[in-house]
Amino acid sequence: MLAQLVLSALLSAILLYAWTEYRRAPAIGFAAVLAALGGLYFVWVPSHATALAEIAGVGRGVDLILYIWVVISLLIVLNLHLKLRSQMELLTQLAREVAILKASFKQSV
Repeated sequence: MLAQLVLSALLSAILLYAWTEYRRAPAIGFAAVLAALGGLYFVWVPSHATALAEIAGVGRGVDLILYIWVVISLLIVLNLHLKLRSQMELLTQLAREVAILKASFKQSV
């Protein structure tokens, strides 16, 4: 019972955060709201997670949830990596343009 209360509190905090972030990133906010609501449902009705795991061919509901969590985490890491790489390329391009402008300014003076 204590674990259910702690997990419910954490998932409720995620739900609240996702709801506030919905305006800035609707797709991410909506996905986070769905994930938090799904998490709350499976925390309070774990037998449905086990039934869903059996349909998917996984032994236990907890295993299925962990597998899904790993996939979601990997997708998030990949997304962050791609955004960081894009930012670094943009920064490199900006630095090159500033260097060229400084060099051409020094030549004209």
